[in-house]
Order: sequence, then structure tokens, then C-alpha cells
Amino acid sequence: MVEVQSEAAIAPSSKLAEAILESFGADVNMCFQCGKCGAGCPIAFAMDYTPSQLIHAAQLGLNDLILGSKTIWLCAACETCTTRCPQGVDIAKVMDAAKIIAVQEKVEPAVGPVRSFHQAAVASIRHFGRMWEVGMIASLKLRTGDYFKDLELGKRMMCKRKLKLIPSFTGSRRAGKIFARVRKAEKQKSWRR
Repeated sequence: MVEVQSEAAIAPSSKLAEAILESFGADVNMCFQCGKCGAGCPIAFAMDYTPSQLIHAAQLGLNDLILGSKTIWLCAACETCTTRCPQGVDIAKVMDAAKIIAVQEKVEPAVGPVRSFHQAAVASIRHFGRMWEVGMIASLKLRTGDYFKDLELGKRMMCKRKLKLIPSFTGSRRAGKIFARVRKAEKQKSWRR
């Protein structure tokens, strides 16, 4: 008689995979590498690893490969991969989790000034309750020191009234409360235990 092992004994596991499951609710061990996520990804052409390759790396515990990849920073979070997954793996959430962990671990992003963009965008949302593009762009330019790049595009967008000069403060109080709750939750829960 053949003895059948339980799924837990068969599934590979890593500290990163466990952290993604525990802290973010996405189980990378459910992936069986069908490749549907990468086949439907609109950004896959620019990625260094496909989403399924990163999921497999998470299963194997290749943290440096994941946290140092371009893929996690290029992900558009469109959730096409999540929708296509026959196993129900929330791949977009895995990408977000990897970004959060990379920031916590102070891993420098493999894609240009993405950390500066992220910080400028989050600051804009924290202060105004929503994205104020002009303020976010000004903050980004100050952070990167690249003052004149995209200046012509900015002028054209201003002429077409695509950018608001004055921010809207609707939701700023609510956004402040949300950020406070997130900071509190982050202090209580860390992926490294």
C-alpha cells in the first residue's frame, strides 16, 4: 500500500513565502507554474522575470532574486495575472508584498527613481487625501534633482487643463486616519520573526 503525504509535507516553503501568506494572505505554494499569469501580463515584455518565475523563487526562498528584481517594481497592479490564475493565487498581492518587504529591508529598487516616485505619491495622498499631480511631480523633481525632464510634456498637459494647480483637500482627514492605522499595524506585524 502506498502512503500519501499531506500537502504541507510536499509543498516547498520559505520564510518569505510564509511571511507573504501570514502578513498579506497570498499563498504562493498554491502555484503550479502554468504560466497563465505571465501570458496575460501587459508589462511582461519589460520584466526581468515573469510573475510565475517570481512565485517559484518565493517558493524556493530566493529572497535576493525577488527583492532585487525589476518585476516587482514594474508590476502595474492591474490584477490580470490574479484573474487568470486557475489556483486563485493573488499574484498582484504577492508583488505588492514583495515591494513592501523590499522597502522594509532597504533594498534599492532595480528600476530607476521608483522609490522617490513612490514616496512622492504616498506623501501627496497622505496630505491631500488623493493624488495631487502637480505637487507630486514637484516633490519627485526635488527628490531626484531631475528638474527639466518632461518639462515640455508638463506644459502641454497644463495647456490642456489636465493638471490642477490647486489641490483638493477632500478626504485628507480620512487619509490621515488610514495612514495612522497602517503605521500601527506595521509596528505590530513584521515579516521577519
